[in-house]
Amino acid sequence: MTTGFDEPVTESTSDEDVYALDRKTVADILYAVEVDDRDKLIELMDPLHAADIADLLEQISPQERAQLIRLYDKEFDGDILSELDEAVREEVIEVLRPDVLADAVRDMESDDVVDLLEDLEEPQQEAILDALEDSERIAAEQALSYPENSAGRLMQREVVMAPEHWTVGQAIDFMRANDDLPEQFYHVVLVDPRLKPVAQVMLGKLMAARREVPLHDIAEEEFHTIPVDQDEEDVAYAFNQYHLISSPVVDADGRLVGVITIDDAMVVLDEEYEEDMLHLAGVSNESSLSDSVAATSKRRLPWLAVNLCTAICASLVISQFEAAIDQLVALAILMPIVASMGGNAGTQSLTVAVRALATRDLTGSNVLRVIRRELLVGMLNGLCFAIVLGTVGMMWFDSAMLGVVIGAALVVNMIIAGFVGTVVPVVLDRLGADPALASGTFVTTTTDVMGFFLFLGLASVVLL
Repeated sequence: MTTGFDEPVTESTSDEDVYALDRKTVADILYAVEVDDRDKLIELMDPLHAADIADLLEQISPQERAQLIRLYDKEFDGDILSELDEAVREEVIEVLRPDVLADAVRDMESDDVVDLLEDLEEPQQEAILDALEDSERIAAEQALSYPENSAGRLMQREVVMAPEHWTVGQAIDFMRANDDLPEQFYHVVLVDPRLKPVAQVMLGKLMAARREVPLHDIAEEEFHTIPVDQDEEDVAYAFNQYHLISSPVVDADGRLVGVITIDDAMVVLDEEYEEDMLHLAGVSNESSLSDSVAATSKRRLPWLAVNLCTAICASLVISQFEAAIDQLVALAILMPIVASMGGNAGTQSLTVAVRALATRDLTGSNVLRVIRRELLVGMLNGLCFAIVLGTVGMMWFDSAMLGVVIGAALVVNMIIAGFVGTVVPVVLDRLGADPALASGTFVTTTTDVMGFFLFLGLASVVLL
């Protein structure tokens, strides 16, 4: 059997496809949409997780997406909205009927509602806010008043808390009698009479303890609170560094206002990783596979223009040795190798440095040791490849000195690559710039220019 895809449908067996949408399922869903079979569509979509449905909506065309949403109608779940890419999410909200959108939003956790709202334009924000109950709307508007990318935007307001003097039995009875508990939570937060968190108890310990045991006797030894205005990058770092599952969020007076859970922190870590990878390639972190041709082109043009300028700089260096290249054609053949090897080595050092800065492993206390290590790695790798490339150059053009020149140029450029690949992101980070976004241009320009200058300069002195 074949589908709209070019290849026949087969069972996916590779590890990387184990969580991917099955092609046959996608084809069957699209066929149900095409023939307007709502019952079949619901039957096919019902077993799918919200994240899988979001992936499906992102992968199909805008026309198919609109048809699917209209046919799916009231079955549309709010969790799907929170999983969607920002650009696709706006399209979906425009297609959803107001009453369906209202029902979907009411089912979402408060942190997911805020995450949804902050990416939307004002008219769409109003549509979402109008769908909420008065108390939920006030909570959402208050969360939006916190700084962007802060803990206040990231937290959920649904918190299970208990007075610090309660026993296990009192806490269990309270939770059983309460109809407004969050769908998922990991701790009961203990608070004093002023609603300041003093400790927290893991649910597993609470359920395993006897009813008469005081809660503070089984509270966790490690306890961290997060200021409501703390940057979400710092929040994610704290979760990763201290292996947190959830942590209370406090206002300026130290009162409990919400909680951040591990899933929220993982989203931030994933976004930061994705952003760094895109920035290293000179691509905007707002880019998406669902973007239009015009939008994608507009975002990429500035960095391509920067690369054009750097390429012109390298060409200007080459032009200074035009006479040398005219006399010895071998220089034109071999000179890209030195620049290319230096660029690759610089990118390796750069990637390691940017990642270490993001995880805060590269600090002022160890930066000199890391730079020294990269210099030695560059020298060692340069020597290894200098022997290979020098031998190739000597045998290819029957010139021992040409082999020496290209080998020497390669060693020096690899050392320079290791140095700039580490120092440039550190300096940019100290200056407050994003090292992932700006470092690549500096590093590749330096290794290209120095590679051409070293090789052609040495050749001019030694060979001509």
